[in-house]
Amino acid sequence: MSDFTSNFWSIYVGGITVVSILACALLLWFSGKAKAMTANDNTTGHVWDGDLREMNNPLPRWWVWLFIITIIFAGVYLAIYPGLGTFSGNAKWSAVGQYEAEVAKGNADVAPLYAKFAAMTPEDMSRDPQAMAIGERLFMNNCSQCHGSDARGAKGFPNLTDGDWLHGGTPDKIKETLTLGRIGNMPPMAAAVGTADDVKNVANYVLSLSNSPHDSVRANLGKEKFMVCAACHGADGKGNQALGAPNLTDNIWLHGFGESAIMAMVNNGKVNQMPAQGERLSAGQIQVLTSYVWGLSNNSKAK
Repeated sequence: MSDFTSNFWSIYVGGITVVSILACALLLWFSGKAKAMTANDNTTGHVWDGDLREMNNPLPRWWVWLFIITIIFAGVYLAIYPGLGTFSGNAKWSAVGQYEAEVAKGNADVAPLYAKFAAMTPEDMSRDPQAMAIGERLFMNNCSQCHGSDARGAKGFPNLTDGDWLHGGTPDKIKETLTLGRIGNMPPMAAAVGTADDVKNVANYVLSLSNSPHDSVRANLGKEKFMVCAACHGADGKGNQALGAPNLTDNIWLHGFGESAIMAMVNNGKVNQMPAQGERLSAGQIQVLTSYVWGLSNNSKAK
């Protein structure tokens, strides 16, 4: 890995660049000085199709000057712009700098629009067609890769339209999640629960909380062992939004449904991460995206 963090590759690329330019210059000089073996009539002795003879004429002047101009241009370019390893060029231009300048210009152009949205409540913004059109594009570009284009999620990625929120579904909580991200951690609990049979009993008790198909005998046996889980999910299994612990009574299963899926969760645990968007999106974009996401599960209020 050290090969990719040292200066070797910068020197390597810069060296090849310089050598290539010098080689072109030497080739041009050599071709102008070298004399080919010719006959008295200035031909090389090569004949094709009976009477087509190869002459030993110098390159046309305009062609030579094109080569010279190309070499000069390469030297000037490398002096102004980056191209020689870590040398940044006298113009101090960079792709990152240009990108940041374009982003800053774009943000400045839309600042008046986001200033208008800043004066609106999330509820009002969720009823504004212009704000929601922008929110939809922000969602498609930044959120749909995990939550889906319809925001209904997938296994391991929450459905944002059902009103079931691990950390709370108020605009403030959604904004907090978007800005700072989330890390959900369900630790492996098999050792605390007991034997493999105990884990199976607990899984059936968890299924019983949402009236899902389960073994009632095992569920009764697992109720006492569930107290290990109650520290996060609550004695009634309704979860704890302060911890991000899911509600186990609503029949919404983020990581899979059924006895085997619950047993795998108890045995192996799970770590999920929602990446922070605060450094990628502006405060105005976060606010609009917050209202858009809030409106997905509050359609009746948003209309």
